[in-house]
Amino acid sequence: VQLQASGGGLVQAGGSLRLSCAASGGTFSYYTVGWFRQEPGKERETVAALGRGSGRTYYGDSVKGRFTISRDNDKKMVYLQMNSLKPEDTAVYYCAVVRTIMTVFPTTPDAYTYWGQGTLVTVSS
Repeated sequence: VQLQASGGGLVQAGGSLRLSCAASGGTFSYYTVGWFRQEPGKERETVAALGRGSGRTYYGDSVKGRFTISRDNDKKMVYLQMNSLKPEDTAVYYCAVVRTIMTVFPTTPDAYTYWGQGTLVTVSS
């Protein structure tokens, strides 16, 4: 599976961005998908995850109520809608997927096997 993230950029605090992640290869509906972010010198953290059936979601505490993860299995796309952005949201954002069975819902970065290249989000104050 290859992943290509896009949509990052510079935005003012309070603004919005929509990240996209295009997947190729594999049967996309078999994968749990996630967005993660990493600041220089810090560990990668989970922003959001979405299960195979699109019913299960996970959001990091710092983004709950502001970010929304979604997927389109037909288009093999994953999205992250980010609203009310804050300067502390500045980071490189990565999309990732892992093939799972329906009852498994991993939310930590180490559980994910395929990663995109990252897209930089910068939020100015």
